[in-house]
Amino acid sequence: MKTFHLGDTITLHCTFSSGHSSYFYWFKQAVGESPQSIMSIYSHSIDPLLYGEFQGDQRFAIQKNSTSMMLTISNAKLADGGFYYCCTRSYEQIIFENKIFLKYEGLPTTNRYFSLQLVSDSVQPGDSVTLQCTIVTESCAGEHSVYWFKHGSGESLPGVIYTNGNRSDKCEKSPEAGSPTRSCIYSLPKRNLNLSDAGTYYCAVAMCGEILFGNGTKLEITGIDQENQSSPLVLGLAISNILCVIIIIILIYVQKTRIQRNTHQWFSTTPHSETRDSQQLTYNKCIFQKRKSEMGPRMQQINTHVLYSDIRLKE
Repeated sequence: MKTFHLGDTITLHCTFSSGHSSYFYWFKQAVGESPQSIMSIYSHSIDPLLYGEFQGDQRFAIQKNSTSMMLTISNAKLADGGFYYCCTRSYEQIIFENKIFLKYEGLPTTNRYFSLQLVSDSVQPGDSVTLQCTIVTESCAGEHSVYWFKHGSGESLPGVIYTNGNRSDKCEKSPEAGSPTRSCIYSLPKRNLNLSDAGTYYCAVAMCGEILFGNGTKLEITGIDQENQSSPLVLGLAISNILCVIIIIILIYVQKTRIQRNTHQWFSTTPHSETRDSQQLTYNKCIFQKRKSEMGPRMQQINTHVLYSDIRLKE
């Protein structure tokens, strides 16, 4: 990294890793923007070819030899800040040799020159507010890229919620004669606020080769009924308890029905079995009647009453 002040002469050095390059290039990338070609030069030439906004700019000059190349920027401006890349091309291969970050040392980037405020007296659900980011800096010819970040409760890192690209139309120069400073105000409107909008908001502005971050402002939403916040949880618990009771009742009913069915089957089967077994029993009875004795008185004293009984079980 290299630092500079307004009006300085800056020299950026680049050393080649290969001695067989045919073309040499310098690129510049401002913070938050895409790389731009500054110039290119053929290995056997001494006059570089400049591109885009650098055409005709006599502040840029190049010197080279077989092993190194130097880019000189005279009368440095704020817009000269950013990344500078040195490249070589051998046949169809482009090699990035060096990368240098050129940083402007001017006004200190403290909260004195960067503030973020909430334009509203009180914030309640459904209200609309406007966040304003104010920055006071020295005049910069380049445009500003503005980014808004939000760090919500329970989040580990802030996230980008909005960017308005390159904007510098809301900047006003200082009324003091000869003062190089100017004030820029950027706004972020928020409408129909809800709980998810609460958190800390940050504004970041990419300008003059650097990114400036504000100190942030906390957006709190008041007038929220705590009972309303917990009502979804209470409702969920109540529904789960009701479902548990219904499931228990269903299980008891199913178990009771199963027991009644088994009892009915047992009583229906038992009498039928006994009847079947009783039907298989056969009783035979034989009775022999007394008959007249053809013998004498001695034979009459014999007991002639005989009873035969026979029980058979048919299987």
